[in-house]
Amino acid sequence: MARGGKRVQVKLKSTESSYCYYTTKNKTKTPGRLEFRKYDPFVRRHVIFKEAK
Repeated sequence: MARGGKRVQVKLKSTESSYCYYTTKNKTKTPGRLEFRKYDPFVRRHVIFKEAK
């Protein structure tokens, strides 16, 4: 069975609005903060989403 707890749930917050996505990441392979370009429905375009605490 998959145990160990290396994957954690993270919150991706938009840089231009208050919209958020939730995803998981592997803490051992990506110790830094995630940054993605995703669609923001509030501003109706793709913007940068950064990992929030």
